[in-house]
Amino acid sequence: LVLAALCVSCNAFQLSKSFSRSPVVRRMAVEGAVDFPTLDGSKARIGIIKTRWNKEDVSNLVDGCKKALKDTGVEDANVFETEVPGAFELPYAARLLALSGTVDAIVCVGVLVKGDTMHFEYISEAVSSGIMNVGLQTACPCVFGVLTCNTEEQVKKRSTGKHNHGKDWGLTAVEMALLRQEALGGTQKPSMGFGAPIEVGSSGKTSAGPKVGF
Repeated sequence: LVLAALCVSCNAFQLSKSFSRSPVVRRMAVEGAVDFPTLDGSKARIGIIKTRWNKEDVSNLVDGCKKALKDTGVEDANVFETEVPGAFELPYAARLLALSGTVDAIVCVGVLVKGDTMHFEYISEAVSSGIMNVGLQTACPCVFGVLTCNTEEQVKKRSTGKHNHGKDWGLTAVEMALLRQEALGGTQKPSMGFGAPIEVGSSGKTSAGPKVGF
């Protein structure tokens, strides 16, 4: 309802303030390419949640993500990073971080490789759906930064070199963070991470709760 009301007015938000729609950055992936506009991330606050499973590959992806954030002007102090055991825990951690109200977008980073059982299918579906739902329920963009590959070779191709998908996820996070800022406005909290949580009521309004977490 809030977004619908905003869209009624043509002046609800102006995207041109923070980035141009003219594509100037083309990111090449193994499967194709995507164009990104010029992005000014100097006022964006980005959360990165990574898994400890497949640590080397995940670290490469996170490095690519951080490079993209730096290239758009996101300050190091405005990047919050934490980790969880595996991909299945990503949606829950993302929801906690989103409800804290301390970031404008979240990148969930992990790697899933198909094995001999149905475990891969169950986890992939649960994680992708969970991350999407966090974004829809909290109005905090959550980027699906989880590689779902059939082989280790596919993982390496997508986590290193010019095809490092982490760079794409970083650019996506900044673009969506700017979109959220323009659409919803609001002030930023002075701290980052799992601080004072935000309670989302039936009216769509938020209120701060007692400080919890770390």
